[in-house]
Amino acid sequence: MALSLAGKTAIVTGAGSGLNLSFARVLLSKQCNVVFADLALRPEAQELVSGHQNASRSPAKAVFQKTDVRDWQQLGEMFSVADKEFGGADIVCPGAGVYEPPWSNFWHPPSTPPSRDSPSSSRFALLDINLTHPIRTTQLAISHFLTPTKHTSSSFSPPKPPVSPLFPRHIIHISSIAAQTTPLPAAMYNATKHGLSGFVRSLSLLDRMGVRVTAVAPGLVKTPLWTDHPEKLHWIGKADEWVTPEFVAEKMVDLIEKEELEVEVDNKGGEGRKMVKMEGGLILEVAKGRVRKVEQYNDPGPAGEGTTVEGMETAEEEVLGRLKEGWGM
Repeated sequence: MALSLAGKTAIVTGAGSGLNLSFARVLLSKQCNVVFADLALRPEAQELVSGHQNASRSPAKAVFQKTDVRDWQQLGEMFSVADKEFGGADIVCPGAGVYEPPWSNFWHPPSTPPSRDSPSSSRFALLDINLTHPIRTTQLAISHFLTPTKHTSSSFSPPKPPVSPLFPRHIIHISSIAAQTTPLPAAMYNATKHGLSGFVRSLSLLDRMGVRVTAVAPGLVKTPLWTDHPEKLHWIGKADEWVTPEFVAEKMVDLIEKEELEVEVDNKGGEGRKMVKMEGGLILEVAKGRVRKVEQYNDPGPAGEGTTVEGMETAEEEVLGRLKEGWGM
């Protein structure tokens, strides 16, 4: 059920920057149209979209749709854009996410600065972005795959046929090694990634109807989630190694295009390799220059280059130091 990307269409949330931008870039290079669904585009993303807006200049087209992934109506609108422009989507990546930002953070409770979570809303923005949004987007994707739009003003392609093993679709999620690790400073982030990995595994049987749901679980990826946040960047030590977003994006494409992939046998690297079948529910850990299958049971856990944060103990002490009488009041 591998997909050839040429002539296909993808919706990528969070494509305005970071890992999702790298993924969108690779898709476009493989002649796959992309709907960039994000609040805004960083300059490098704007340049990429601008270079792919004219079909006569590029074999693939890029469209920006301003999207707040916390708003379910706006999630629906990005599918409408894909329907209108391209006859529907073949690939959906609900990749937008945040890494325990100060404005929605377990250790900065609602109504205490710098949190912007309101007690009256009964919601955490981090949970809405990192977990509720990918779950709702997956619902919408399955709905659109089963019942494609019957009308389109697109000059690029007619409406796509309903999903089936002959006409497969793919939903690819971005989990994290935090789905297996539990550092104290990122408590809510960890919870969302544990939940997301479980969600992906739960949908493995959708393979039977032609909908493949998979995920990557990257390690320490050098993106604005880290580089734009000095309060977290100082946790990174000299011994820590970055995973490049380009390498992760390549493995995301492998999940879509390939029938099987060679991976490390375990988390120690260099001790052996094996071929893994691409199938629903599969989660690939992506570290520095290395990929392995995350097993559902008896998994050895992340290790090696690209999976460590040297200053995490310091970060944990910073959190514990905040927990004094009056915290959260």
